Amino acid sequence: MLCALSGEIPEEPVVSKKTGVLFEKRLILKYLEEHNNIEPGTTEELDPETDLLPIKTSRVVRPRPPNFTSIPSLLKAFQDEWDALVLETYTTREQLARVREELATALYQHDAAVRVIARLTRERDEAREALARLTVTGAAPAAQNGEAMAVDSESLSEGLVEHVNEVQQQLMKTRKKRPIPQGWATADDVAALQQVAYTDLNVTQASSLDLENECAAVGGLDGKLDIYSVVANKVERTLDIGEPVTATEWTGTKVVIGTAKGWVKVYDAGRESATFQTHAGPVTGLAVHPGGRILASVGVDKSFVFYDLETGERVARGYADAALTTCAFHPDGNLFAAGTQTGHILVFHTTTLEQAESFPLGTPIQALAFSENGFWFAATGKGTSSVTIFDLRKSGAAAAVKELQTGEVLSISWDYTGQYLATGGGTGVTVQMYTKATKSWSEPVRLGMPVVGVKWGGEAKRLVVVSREGVVSVLGKKEE
Repeated sequence: MLCALSGEIPEEPVVSKKTGVLFEKRLILKYLEEHNNIEPGTTEELDPETDLLPIKTSRVVRPRPPNFTSIPSLLKAFQDEWDALVLETYTTREQLARVREELATALYQHDAAVRVIARLTRERDEAREALARLTVTGAAPAAQNGEAMAVDSESLSEGLVEHVNEVQQQLMKTRKKRPIPQGWATADDVAALQQVAYTDLNVTQASSLDLENECAAVGGLDGKLDIYSVVANKVERTLDIGEPVTATEWTGTKVVIGTAKGWVKVYDAGRESATFQTHAGPVTGLAVHPGGRILASVGVDKSFVFYDLETGERVARGYADAALTTCAFHPDGNLFAAGTQTGHILVFHTTTLEQAESFPLGTPIQALAFSENGFWFAATGKGTSSVTIFDLRKSGAAAAVKELQTGEVLSISWDYTGQYLATGGGTGVTVQMYTKATKSWSEPVRLGMPVVGVKWGGEAKRLVVVSREGVVSVLGKKEE
């Protein structure tokens, strides 16, 4: 009798009460354990304790199979096993050789890809460097007279250096003793900020905002520039720039714009009064020196350029190691800061254009702004949800003294007293307030209105914001 599972004579036979089928005991017990006590060939449950009956047999020696009872049969079996082993070894060697060939090909392709990537990266960096050092003939008067752009770093002339130093000394003295102006917005005034007016602009793809004397200049990627009166709540003038506007800055009654084609243009009373083409690529930031005479621009070509607004000439140019994304002058005017695509804020001496310090942030710099207290500046990176406060009195990473969780930020603005820091971005508008008495930060305002630009109005009682769709809003305290 043979086991129903193995087909061999069982050493310890048992029979099922339910079906009468013969099994090897160890095999049926293992089968039942793996199949939840279900009998083989059926769907019925089989209890190994009560449903299996052992069969008593006489103790006899099981004979060998007939094919193993003679020496020739044994030799034949050994030969068959050897042949099978040889064939298996040969097949394994073939597979190993094929895998080795595939691995060698993959390693060669990987090495070639690495070499190509390294070559392309080197060529890209060389092309960027060459682009940054192109000699471009601008449309400014100096360029029209045949003067080519200089590409080596330059410092300011003696006259402008003297101007910068005088402005610094004057502002430093007044800042240290300057009280909060009478009538300035209180914490309650700021906490009550809400939308009190809004207007649809002619600009449909707003990209930049600046505010001065209750007039906002809003530039757009559609090539338009709107001048908006906060008091009258209407667009006073629309200028057709003819190319995407990437940066906007007021200086007195003049408005300066930077474009995606590398132009810096100055408009006065709606007329173009000066034009510079000094960047080989988009202009990414503009800043006006506190003295009002020097204008700065930065671009993706890794350069920052200073202009004299009185003479309408480019007066200095410096270079960084990476594309520049934004810029700002220190309130005293002696330092100039620029953010880089590699996540650093570089601080330069205004008079010599020499780098004074570098502050790491870790992500491409989206916006930066100096506080009027003279030793703080705020910066935010692209794709981050916070604003970092840096202290100029410290160096490197240790200068990051506070991180404010604000949500996505595209624009930041300090008020004149350095108490209120406004932020605006895709997640909305916030105001972060610093209380000097307790040395603590709080958030009195958080509004869920996506914007691309924020600027404080007079006495910090108004906050002007603009959305990407070209809707300018005035936030203030509603009169009862």
